[in-house]
Amino acid sequence: MLLLLPLLFKGILCHGPGTGEYGSGRKRYGTMYKLSTRGLAPHHPATEEPPSFRLLQISSFANQTWQHMEGSAWLGELQTHRLDPASGIIQFLWPWSGGNFSKEELKNILTLLQLYIHSFPLEVQAFSSQFQLEYPFEFQASAGCAMHSGKAPESFINTAYQGSDFLSFQGNFWKPSPGAGILAQSICKMLNRFRIIKEVVQSLLSDTCPRFLSGLLQGGKSDLERQVKPQAWVTKGSSPGPGRLLLVCHVSGFHPKPVWVIWMQGQQEQRGTRLGEVLPNADGTWYLRVTLDVAAGQAAGLYCRVKHSSLGGRDIIIHWDGYPISLILICLAIAVTLVTVVVVGSWIKQHSSNQNVSPPHVPSPTPPMEGNTQEPRGSGNHLCLAQRSWIKNKLLKKWKMILNQL
Repeated sequence: MLLLLPLLFKGILCHGPGTGEYGSGRKRYGTMYKLSTRGLAPHHPATEEPPSFRLLQISSFANQTWQHMEGSAWLGELQTHRLDPASGIIQFLWPWSGGNFSKEELKNILTLLQLYIHSFPLEVQAFSSQFQLEYPFEFQASAGCAMHSGKAPESFINTAYQGSDFLSFQGNFWKPSPGAGILAQSICKMLNRFRIIKEVVQSLLSDTCPRFLSGLLQGGKSDLERQVKPQAWVTKGSSPGPGRLLLVCHVSGFHPKPVWVIWMQGQQEQRGTRLGEVLPNADGTWYLRVTLDVAAGQAAGLYCRVKHSSLGGRDIIIHWDGYPISLILICLAIAVTLVTVVVVGSWIKQHSSNQNVSPPHVPSPTPPMEGNTQEPRGSGNHLCLAQRSWIKNKLLKKWKMILNQL
């Protein structure tokens, strides 16, 4: 990415802003690219981070003629933009993805980005011989800023080459990462000659990015703060060895991303708990897989515990040899309700039958009027039906109330 900066700014200064297009897709899915450098490490599921906006890029080069670029932008753990690799169009995934920037300012930024997207692979191929880059190779990059309460915004540009720290932009200089070697040193030496480029990059990081981040935080507040309860279940994974069990706790459909999941026995946390990577679902929620390798005879009493902000302090507990406590309570409530409905229904039916038994026939000197012959029986039936319906409705309402509370 940084190899292109001299050409990129030269093209903008010489040709001026273009008519860059950008998509308006509203899809809420994407891939969180795992970058192996320390500055680009994936978000830990149990930690809280300051609000941040970052651009992520992965560029793969197989040979002189084949390359592939993937790009995305993220507000915290929520994807806001996506690069369509086929068309090179930047897609806006939310109605508020433009922040509070004017159309003109946004257009200039998009022009800069699209010039970069178009020219980057060409420049890397051109420089590959000069810097002796061996195919296949891959560049990864992350650039953006973060807001800290009571402090000045923090900005960053970090790059990785072949999965290792490569170089970064610190203060007003390009610096090679420790242990990156002569290649990173040579590139930084070249980039530091361009004073105007460094000033432009510094302005984008320290001024443009924080203002854009502020607008995104205002526009996306409701989506960032939405709470979705997780679903959890346990399964048995592939056996890790003779006499061993791999217990797997799946947690899915939760938002926001921070979540705490661990295998426990009694009040003791199991140190062998291994957290997988928190992965995005298609609907914008998250999924996590947590495993525990134990001896087959020691699995009894183990349970998976899940803490999440959407649960209101009521943790999800799923026993390995049983079912979630919430599911047990739901089944118990259903069983009690069904038994009650059957008993009450039988009582109403029996009571109705007793009321409808006609007394022994006694001749009457005056026959009853034809129109009143069925009235007592009909009134009794209507009364019993109404009574039965009222009781059933009341029980159903009570059942729904119990389920909602669970």
